Amino acid sequence: MNMKSEIITAVKELCDVSKLKAGQIFVVGCSSSEIGGQKIGTNSDPELGRIIVDAILEVLRPRGIYLAAQCCEHLNRAIVIEREAVPDAEFVNVIPQPKAGGSFATAAYAAFADPVVVEEIRADAGLDIGGTLIGMHLKKVAVPVRLSIKKIGEAPITAARTRPKFIGGDRAIYDTSMK
Repeated sequence: MNMKSEIITAVKELCDVSKLKAGQIFVVGCSSSEIGGQKIGTNSDPELGRIIVDAILEVLRPRGIYLAAQCCEHLNRAIVIEREAVPDAEFVNVIPQPKAGGSFATAAYAAFADPVVVEEIRADAGLDIGGTLIGMHLKKVAVPVRLSIKKIGEAPITAARTRPKFIGGDRAIYDTSMK
């Protein structure tokens, strides 16, 4: 299986398991260095960033799901997203670059119709490609998801969906359709 197919498979599986709907947010953190077998942050690859963004958007756009692209630590893991996904958010003024934001976030910024950058988001599901630590951008109750794809290139992947909090204890009754 080639890298584009691996990405498409992983994103489709996570969307399906998470039961994502139009308007929801899918966060991705991605190290092109790790995909290429290098240490995170050492070998940013803009062309690889474009390939990854294109593959993810190929799955998400037809479903009406927004991609939130996590920047690298040089931009404090800020998020690049379409303005219409977060119309009331407070935006920050930065344009990601391969060595300050990362190749993936830079490619997302270029691919979006009206990109903005925010400091944080509360996404409904997420994919971490290469140990980029996306947990800070997921809703409060994150649930690990095991996918059939374990690596993209040389980078290990971790997936998560979110669910509403269970409150009320033993006497509470829960809506099992809200998984």
